[in-house]
Amino acid sequence: MKKRLTLQDKAVIALKEAVKKVVKQAKKDKQPLAVWKNGKVIQIKPWKKGK
Repeated sequence: MKKRLTLQDKAVIALKEAVKKVVKQAKKDKQPLAVWKNGKVIQIKPWKKGK
């Protein structure tokens, strides 16, 4: 029998899928992503390997 997902579980799944789509599109368009790191907002280039 399949376990029913809670609303929270569904929200987490939806957010993870949304992030994957955004990263994929940013790589395609070579657009930087704004992320929070060490208390600061920075831009990362997802099409480059590394940090």
